[in-house]
Order: sequence, then C-alpha cells, then structure tokens
Amino acid sequence: MAEFIKTLEKLVSDLGALAWGPPMLILLVGTGIYLTILLKGLQFTTLFYSLKLIFIKKKDAHEHEGDISNFQALMTALSATVGTGNIAGVATAIAAGGPGALFWMWMTGLVGMATKYSEAVLAVKYREKDKNGNMCGGPMYYISKGLGQKWMGVLFAIFASVAAFGIGNMTQSNSVAAAMQSTFSVPVWVTGLFLMIISAFVLIGGIKSIGKVTSFLVPVMIGFYVICSLFIIFVNFNMVPAAFELIFVQAFTPTAAAGGFLGSTIMLTIRMGVARGVFSNESGLGSSPIAAAAAQTKHPVYQALISMTQTFIDTIIVCTMTGLVIVMSGLWTSGQNGAELTSNAFSWGISGGNIVVAIGLMLFAYSTILGWCYYGEKAIEYLFGERSIKPYRYVFIVFVGVGAISKLDFVWSVSDTFNGLMALPNLIALVLLSPVVAKETRDFLKNHK
Repeated sequence: MAEFIKTLEKLVSDLGALAWGPPMLILLVGTGIYLTILLKGLQFTTLFYSLKLIFIKKKDAHEHEGDISNFQALMTALSATVGTGNIAGVATAIAAGGPGALFWMWMTGLVGMATKYSEAVLAVKYREKDKNGNMCGGPMYYISKGLGQKWMGVLFAIFASVAAFGIGNMTQSNSVAAAMQSTFSVPVWVTGLFLMIISAFVLIGGIKSIGKVTSFLVPVMIGFYVICSLFIIFVNFNMVPAAFELIFVQAFTPTAAAGGFLGSTIMLTIRMGVARGVFSNESGLGSSPIAAAAAQTKHPVYQALISMTQTFIDTIIVCTMTGLVIVMSGLWTSGQNGAELTSNAFSWGISGGNIVVAIGLMLFAYSTILGWCYYGEKAIEYLFGERSIKPYRYVFIVFVGVGAISKLDFVWSVSDTFNGLMALPNLIALVLLSPVVAKETRDFLKNHK
C-alpha cells in the first residue's frame, strides 16, 4: 500500500510539473499577449472607465438577466482570487527569483487583463438558465456551445470540480489553521470547526448569499491589507526608490547570492514571476468567468470591462503591496519563504505586523473558500444537473474542516495539477473564439464612446 501511495504521489507530481511547465506558462502569457494585440490594448485604454463602472449602480439592473449585481459578481470573483497567493505566493516568487520576479508578476497581470476580459465576454454571451432559473456559465458552456466540443467542456468541468477542493478549500483552511496556531496558539481543530460553521452559514444560501457577503467582506479585507501596507511604505518612503530600482534592474539581470538567498538566473526570475502571477490572478484558468456569468447585465462587454479590473486589483495593487514591503525590508535574502517571510517583513515595518498578515491570510483564505465553492458547484451542475448542487456544497463544507487538520503536501500537488489541466481547454477555447470576443467588443464600442 505504501508503495502504491508513493507511486501515485510521483505520478501526480510529474503530471503537475508537466501541467505547469514552460509550455503552459508560455501558452498562458502568449494567449494574453495575442488577445491584447487583437483588442488593441483595450485593458489600457479603458482601464479608468472600467474602474469607474465598478461603483456605478445601475437603476435598471433588475430588468437584466442575471442572479447578482455587476459589483457582487466582481467581488465574488475577487474573493476567489485574492487568497494565499497574494501573501505567500508573492513571497515565494521573490525568495526564489529575487525582487525582479515582482516585475514579471506585473507583466503577467497586465496581459492577463485581456485574458480575463475575453473570458467574461464569452461567459456572459454563452450563459444559460438552469431549471431553477439560475444563470449558468463559464468555460464548460462556451466550449460546448461556442466551439461545439462538449467533451472538452466536460473535461473542464471535471477538472474544476476537483480542483475546487484543493486551491479553494483544503489548502486555504490549512493555511488559516497554521496561521492561527502560530500567531494566537489556537488549536487547528478549533479553527477547522469555526471555518466549517461560518462557511456553511454562507454557502448553503448559494450565489445570492455569497454575493452579499463578498460584496461587504472583500472591500474590507483588501482595504485593511492595503492600508497597513501603505503605512509601512510611507513610513519608510525614503527606501521606495531603491526598492523599485532593485525590482527593475534585477528583472533583466541575474541576482547574486546574498545571505540565505542562493542567487537567481534571469530565466528563473521570469519563471517564478510568471508562475506566481498566474497562480495569484488566475487569468486563463477559467474560474472567474463562472462568476461573471451570474451578473445582471445587458451586454457581455459591460460585465467584461468590470471583470478585467479583478486582475488589476489582485496583481497590480495587492501583490505589489506585499512585494514592496518584502523588498524594502531586505529580508528576501534571509532564506525565509512563503507566509513566514511576509509576516517577518511586515513585523519589520510595523509593530504587530505578524498579526496584520495573520488576519489578512485568514480573511483572504475564507473569501477564497466562498468563491471556489460556487465555481465547483456550477461545474458539478454542468456534469450531473441541479440535484447535485446541494450534496456538493455539504461535502465541500466538510472538507473545509478536514483541510484544517491534515498534512496537505499531496493535496497541493493534486490541486496544482488540476489547475493546470483546467487552463488547457480554456485557453484553446479563448484562442479559437477570439473572433467572437473581437466582434462583441466592436459592437459595444460602436454604441459607447
């Protein structure tokens, strides 16, 4: 039995390395670059307008098809993407690739905005109603209806429904339990039980309940984290120019070994920045368009413009806060990694910085659980129909507690693998359906200057 488990772990690990190897990263970024060119840099020319749309409350929203408002759809998607990757992922990228990795995270985020936009356009265009009158959309629908390849849609739904238990469930509750134990000495089982209860309270109500909670929780948690980060940055403002110089210079030059930092080649810096950037903002993964499809909107492009700001907020704002504090602290050369590095960097800049990171980690992880449960249940609904939703929710809630008390090395491997597998059919669909995205965009811009 032990030999079988070892073989299975090696198989998953090898498959994960293949799924997230250089070809996949090139495909992810390449798709973003292609869509940026096709859409004539839409994410740059309409960025301020798109950010403005977030705060416009449409008086006639109830007249449009959809389950939740544009703002709630964005907050649900943000709840799933702003997670441990923004705290631990950024630290991992800098610890392995040096400060220059943050630059490549920015580049990944900027081209990823075009990918996120295109996903949302297709999700709204090809969405449909289920028997309960709720909206269903996402890659499985635009793959099957737009491309006419139902088998690829089924594959995506299988990968997404399984990946949700990893990236959006067990790994998140495990991170919270570890943070609570190390910072406040709370037993992991207590954290697990508490997370199960507060998750059940929201998840059983479905997308409308999730939308209401995330529309309050997400702005609060992002605001809290960004304000604390900016306080550290402003107090040490004299160090900011040197930090930016380090980021830009080392993005294009090898980083020498220093202290506990082993040194980094340019290729390693790029790979770490791109990999963690994609992991953080999930552009091209195919998850967030599932939330976009639930929005009350009269045109696919309207919601897509709002949806693409998700990548900007996640990577360009939140990840930058974490990265700047780490680089300014100088602790990236200490040999520390992950959430520990971020926690110590914040403690360097502010009294009780470790508590700030612990609270941020808990809020980010909890919100991710809410968003990814919705993604998983819509994937399972696509496979087995409306009756499968409630059983999926109950199982998902139970695994929140299981994740808190488990050792998750194998779960991390499975999660990474299925995330990579999700991206492949989605990216193929984005490239093949890009003429549809371009046409919808032209039609919208023709009537909206």
